[in-house]
Amino acid sequence: MPISVDFSGRPFHFIGVGGIGMSALAYILTKRQLPVSGSDLRLTHITRRLQDAGAHIFWQQDANNLKYFCTASTPELTCGKKLSPDYPAHLADTPMAASIATYDVTPQVICSTAIDLRNPEYQAALALGCPVLHRSDLLAALIKNYQSIAVAGTHGKTTTSSMIGHLLLGAGIDPTIVVGGEVSSWGGNARLGQGPYLVAEADESDGTLAKLSATIGIVTNIELDHTDHYHDLQDVVSIFQAFQQQCDLLVASLDCEAVCQNLEPGITYSLRAEAGATYHVTDIQFHGQGTTAMVWEMGQPLGRLKLSLLGHHNLSNALAAVAVGRHLGVAFTDIADILGQFRGARRRFEQRGHYGGIQFVDDYAHHPSEIRATLAAARLRVDYPLRPTVVDRGMSGESGRVVAVFQPHRYSRTMALLDDFASAFGDADQVIVTDIYSAGETNSFQVSGKQVAETIAQHHPQVAYGPTLSDVQAMLTSSLKAGDLVLFMGAGNLNQIIPQVMAFYAEAEAHSLQEAC
Repeated sequence: MPISVDFSGRPFHFIGVGGIGMSALAYILTKRQLPVSGSDLRLTHITRRLQDAGAHIFWQQDANNLKYFCTASTPELTCGKKLSPDYPAHLADTPMAASIATYDVTPQVICSTAIDLRNPEYQAALALGCPVLHRSDLLAALIKNYQSIAVAGTHGKTTTSSMIGHLLLGAGIDPTIVVGGEVSSWGGNARLGQGPYLVAEADESDGTLAKLSATIGIVTNIELDHTDHYHDLQDVVSIFQAFQQQCDLLVASLDCEAVCQNLEPGITYSLRAEAGATYHVTDIQFHGQGTTAMVWEMGQPLGRLKLSLLGHHNLSNALAAVAVGRHLGVAFTDIADILGQFRGARRRFEQRGHYGGIQFVDDYAHHPSEIRATLAAARLRVDYPLRPTVVDRGMSGESGRVVAVFQPHRYSRTMALLDDFASAFGDADQVIVTDIYSAGETNSFQVSGKQVAETIAQHHPQVAYGPTLSDVQAMLTSSLKAGDLVLFMGAGNLNQIIPQVMAFYAEAEAHSLQEAC
């Protein structure tokens, strides 16, 4: 039974509001003129965006934060503050500000699976009798408010949901969007629209996917990933089966065996004509600036799709967006034009810079399948920078190196998938591995980044281990050369060193130009 969420004006407080999923939900509520506060440990562009929208952000997690919405009419909570002095002046006369100034009840408290039960705000929420909701409960309630399109799958959720959001926005449907990445099309990870549709990324990591009841559900693929929550693949499959039962219509890829064997989608898509899917593609071509393919609908050609994104995985994601667009009545010519303008989400093969003839790319890949797909796209970018190339012709030519820098994420995942990681780096010329990003886990498995590097080295001739980010930075500033594409992969903090490495090569490039003059 879904947990009740009050959207009538009762305040919301988010513990850990700066997280990519939490902040998206907080932004939607704030833009709906509901009173919102949240806590986080540091100022970021994400929390600044929330502040600009009208949310109040605390920079420490403290029990007293929950008193922000209380007034003198609740003396037992020692309240009395109305609008904070630093509340945005341009929002002072809005309904949200009025609600903040007069509300005299405790807020609805939103937390995620990552919140420790010993957290002082969480403990205060229990002591004060606040409604305590998981992030997924709030998302489930929002999904019920709209004609919702929920994108699920082990991989590709962010890109696919972002593509669909971009498509509906470009088609004039004016959707509300909640995704797990930042997208330039709407300037962040969330957007409040005035239309009837909500596009949401639906996370399976902790089993909460089963709470979501969408008008259209999408499943991109099913694999074992979050081994801290699931024992085996069948555990994961059962969550997706529950999700299917909650959706009015399921759209799914037939290129995933687990999907084919366990789900019964109403609309299907595939990169293979022989799969017999509702939508498939032929004549796939890759080139330095993207991907093109002929799209077919129920055996009839629709036309060519030209994407600025590379790789089979992104073409598959785009085909899911095509299926949704067509189901909603959007003409294929419009779909092709709009998707052709999509530039991707942040940290999904994100081009960070080009200095000294070196391409710097940031990617969220942290599962073996994601690593393979991302490296395959990098290989295409390096091998075919100019001319279109038809898949499977075996064409080759001069190319630079693909340098893969990998930060394993979570001890549980690393241990469970160690053998899969070992063989995932075939498209890289050089691999650099750093220590494991714990994401708050205890290393009860006694697994290390060095062990990961040694295991990969059994399958790859060029593997180096740098225990710290400083070590990795030193390796990169002494070894990269013109023509290289260096790919930073992981869901942790590896990308923090990208600016410093780029700055080193930018300075070297400037020095070279000065000498040439």
